[in-house]
Amino acid sequence: MHSSQPFELLILGSSAATPTANRNPTAQLLNIAERFFLIDCGEGTQMQFRKYKARFQNVNHIFISHLHGDHFYGLPGLLGSMHLLGRKNPLTIYAPKELKEIIELTHKHSDTFLSYPMHFVFTQHKINQLIFEDDKVEVYSIPLKHRVPTTGFLFKEKPLPRNIDKYKLEKLKVSFAEIHKLKQGFDAEDNYGNIIKNEDLTNDPPKPRSYAFCSDTKFFIELIEDIKSVDLLYHESTFLEDKKDRAKETYHSTACQAAEIAKQAMVNQLIIGHFSARYGSLDDFLAEAKTIFPNTELATEGSTFKI
Repeated sequence: MHSSQPFELLILGSSAATPTANRNPTAQLLNIAERFFLIDCGEGTQMQFRKYKARFQNVNHIFISHLHGDHFYGLPGLLGSMHLLGRKNPLTIYAPKELKEIIELTHKHSDTFLSYPMHFVFTQHKINQLIFEDDKVEVYSIPLKHRVPTTGFLFKEKPLPRNIDKYKLEKLKVSFAEIHKLKQGFDAEDNYGNIIKNEDLTNDPPKPRSYAFCSDTKFFIELIEDIKSVDLLYHESTFLEDKKDRAKETYHSTACQAAEIAKQAMVNQLIIGHFSARYGSLDDFLAEAKTIFPNTELATEGSTFKI
């Protein structure tokens, strides 16, 4: 049983360069402890928010992996809607530095002055960076290999405090006033001044959870170290294995290659997405990936993944 703190991913879009009748370009909404992170923002993302009854005004942090249109063309419209609906909360965008110029130019020529503060954190595509941190979550950027500077993102839950066993407190005559010390990992005193060890009064908290988002990238083995043992991995799989030469040319991956990364990184679960518009059915993607990594799911629109 995990804590009541949510850790849930909603797929808003899973198509590659062009949308199809059933698939929108890349966008995902991640909720960790009621912090809502939007990951990529392909065309039509705000419509997907409406469709799946998610509130985009809850989003205070937007992560853009790279500047190919299918990963950010929905952003100017989303920013405008936030403004028109009276947003006041600050918004931070984590992205390649050129995105700031694109957004500012769009606003300049449309005479737009946002109703809320907007900040940018620039990503570096050649090194790992801690780009966001608060008391619950850390987010790192991960270098990927694509045709333009591209990063993935690793979301990590911070360790939770130890669980207090109130029955043991009463049994060992320890005051509830000692709870704060115990949660921080310290020992406590009983009502007679004796030191009682922390582990005699508490239980281990649930293991911190993690999610890695690996946007457009060719297959490269060095990625494994950055995503080792994550609970949930999203890895692009634009093509099936018979098109692996095409994948290499375009700096993309196949379903089998995504599964191989998941297997070698010893992750718990794999989600594959960013499917080329040439494919109608996605059954073969799932079948190919499962031959290598059985615990694989498709990133289909509206799917939710809870850890």
